[in-house]
Amino acid sequence: MPPTILITRPEPGGSRFIATLRALPGGDLPVILSPVLQIRPEGALPDLEGVRWLIFTSQNGVFRFVELSARRDIPAYAVGDATAQAAEAAGMHAISCAGDARDLLARITADCEAGRAAGPMLHLRGSHAAADVAGALRAAGIMASDAVLYSQAHMPLNDAAHACLAGKDPVIVPVFSPRSAEALAADASIKAPLVVLAISQAAADRIPQGAARAFVVAERPDAAAMLRAWPRALAEAYRLEGTRRAQ
Repeated sequence: MPPTILITRPEPGGSRFIATLRALPGGDLPVILSPVLQIRPEGALPDLEGVRWLIFTSQNGVFRFVELSARRDIPAYAVGDATAQAAEAAGMHAISCAGDARDLLARITADCEAGRAAGPMLHLRGSHAAADVAGALRAAGIMASDAVLYSQAHMPLNDAAHACLAGKDPVIVPVFSPRSAEALAADASIKAPLVVLAISQAAADRIPQGAARAFVVAERPDAAAMLRAWPRALAEAYRLEGTRRAQ
């Protein structure tokens, strides 16, 4: 049997990733969509008076800000290209830092030192954050605060996902964050030959030792880099014992 693709990314990102994957070689394999996290509104937008820059570390922060405010005049730093594109599509000026939280902090700090930016800055984030962005900026002498606008609630895998992970045929699982990797590992009894396509090494490291037969880590922590790494993940799946590439 050919490999199955298991998508655990929260909606609507999961469906968008599937649609993009369909255009790639091997993207026509069987797909199961079973998000392990659900994005839920939480918290309120603080007063924006005096805020000179917004900071977004995910598209979800952009979407929630757009729901809560008509302001589009405050420029923003975005952790990566997709987040910057979401902000630009909403009518905002956004600078992509093309990486992870470390790249984001490095770019903001450099811009402030060069006089290209200054606080106060406001980081709009989820209830679970990979890094204390505002705290790191304050430690560097930059006025910054943060506000939680959404939460990431755990969702159990559906029956189809459990069945494929308990089977004998290879499963390719794109993993989009350390937290989603943890949720997958906590909820599943993994017996199938598993190929993990991870957005970062941090996400890959959250999969328990021995649970996966192969790991492919994207060169950059974003969905575009994961799509570029897709051929390697597909090749790994077809290398697993007992798997034949469909003719």
